[in-house]
Amino acid sequence: MPAKDTATLSTKFQISIPKAVRTARHWQAGQEFAFLPKGEGVLLVPVPKKEDLAGLARGAKPEGYRDRTDRV
Repeated sequence: MPAKDTATLSTKFQISIPKAVRTARHWQAGQEFAFLPKGEGVLLVPVPKKEDLAGLARGAKPEGYRDRTDRV
């Protein structure tokens, strides 16, 4: 993905993501994104779907973790 892919903010405050970027990241129309402030810029991150997170914590054991009552 070349670094020269740029976009211009429209008068309606919209930006079209260059095709090379969309293709490389496998982004689709209708996908949800989060904007995270990062220094002078913004980080654009796709928001995962709930079904994509299923099983993510498989094998995690809740024993041994501190909770609010265990704080000093």
